[in-house]
Amino acid sequence: MAISQRQIQKLQQTLSPQQIQMIKLLELPTIQLEQRVKQEIEENIVLEEDERGDEEREETISVDDYIREADTPSYKSRINNFSKDDKQRPVNITEGRSLQEYLTEQLTFRNLSEQEMAIAEFMVGSIDEDGYLRRDMESISDDIAFSLGIECSIGELERLLNIIHQLEPAGIGARNLQECLILQMNQRRIDSSSKRLAYKILSSHFEEFVKKHYEKLISRLGVSEDEFRDAIDEIKRLSPKPGNLYSDGGLDASPYIIPDFRIDYHDGQFELSLNSYNIPELKINRRYMDMMRDMVTSDGMVAEKNKEAVQFVKSKIDSAKWFISAIKQRHDTLMRTMQEILNFQQEYFKDGDKSKLRPMILKDIADRTGLDVSTISRVVNSKYAQTHFGIILLKSLFSEAMQTESGEIVSSYEIKNILQSCIDEEDKRHPLTDETLMNILNAKGYCIARRTVAKYREMLDIPVARLRGFASGIPFLLAGGALSSNCYGRGCEQLCCSFFFYAFSLPWK
Repeated sequence: MAISQRQIQKLQQTLSPQQIQMIKLLELPTIQLEQRVKQEIEENIVLEEDERGDEEREETISVDDYIREADTPSYKSRINNFSKDDKQRPVNITEGRSLQEYLTEQLTFRNLSEQEMAIAEFMVGSIDEDGYLRRDMESISDDIAFSLGIECSIGELERLLNIIHQLEPAGIGARNLQECLILQMNQRRIDSSSKRLAYKILSSHFEEFVKKHYEKLISRLGVSEDEFRDAIDEIKRLSPKPGNLYSDGGLDASPYIIPDFRIDYHDGQFELSLNSYNIPELKINRRYMDMMRDMVTSDGMVAEKNKEAVQFVKSKIDSAKWFISAIKQRHDTLMRTMQEILNFQQEYFKDGDKSKLRPMILKDIADRTGLDVSTISRVVNSKYAQTHFGIILLKSLFSEAMQTESGEIVSSYEIKNILQSCIDEEDKRHPLTDETLMNILNAKGYCIARRTVAKYREMLDIPVARLRGFASGIPFLLAGGALSSNCYGRGCEQLCCSFFFYAFSLPWK
């Protein structure tokens, strides 16, 4: 039997722990960088805030001046000297609680056994960002048995789900829109005729409600038009997506935006600065250098009893030096990138007119700075700039290029503005279709396909023409055009929720 051997060579790039940390620092916005710096000061004993000015700063500290290289092998003082068995502490950035964390916290106050708590936490983890539990009980039961090794019946899951339904926010864990609204009504005091009527509509006449059989519904309920309107006002106070309160940062997340850059414009000149906020200047505590000097002999040798202490201090100093250097590199990279963005979009930054935005992609700035596209992406991600016309998200400055019939290159923002204007001015009873909008744009000289119109419309959070038509001009419109007779099958609730408030925002006809 012949044995064949093959040798395969692969070229693979592996990032060092220091490079990974550098990338993470680059991505952090100002407020989180401040927290990261404070954390580093707490964890590294040789790192401290530099309260002096630049002129009084000490010269660069070199550890090698005190210790012979042969006495302390470099691998022993490496700042990322971890084995596979070592646990690396994650960087804890303060942020708001997620929906799942908030629900789990409430479950701890319920009288649940250890097994019930584990099952309830698993169910909470299956709730989506809108606050719905869209998975069927059989699938959840199978996953619990596979993941947790716990056999539980459908009845047990239903019982625990009822407990979850009692948590805040009201309506959480519902399996469809009807159940979501009813749960919210159940957690409110039904102490008025309008609330009782609203509850009756949702619980007993929901199908007629979504089919828009309003006259029949008024007649069947035996109520006046005014009483019906009062009931609708109660339904309007309910949320179709109870989980939305906890999206984009979660509960307790700061509602304030701390801009990372400041751009001032005076006398035709731009002045760019990096907002350091409360980020302190860092330095290495001189006491530890003096301590090391005392433990090293005149010939640069270290006594056996002091080697471990010297190695520890040296590793901390190396770590501090790297962190200070990484912060400076982050500063330089951010300023370099923002300066090129400013140069590229000068006309826009003069007055904030979005029509003056030039088409710009990440590669344009990468070519100008000499940096990688991924680096530019990390720089602009979640970063804001303070200008004389307001705070802007850097990502919003990037747009695709479109060509007009005359050959002029324009930004996709211009197309979106025209699209928004056309829809704002349309006859709400006869909304413009995507094809009609395409023809209007083509007539204005913008060569654009229907699918591109649909893409831009979705980016503007504008429903299709059919749904805009449903949500306007219909007496007692309650839940938007997305609601239909067979609307509450799997996967349809999210569409219904999307237009629940859209319809309510329109005036009564």
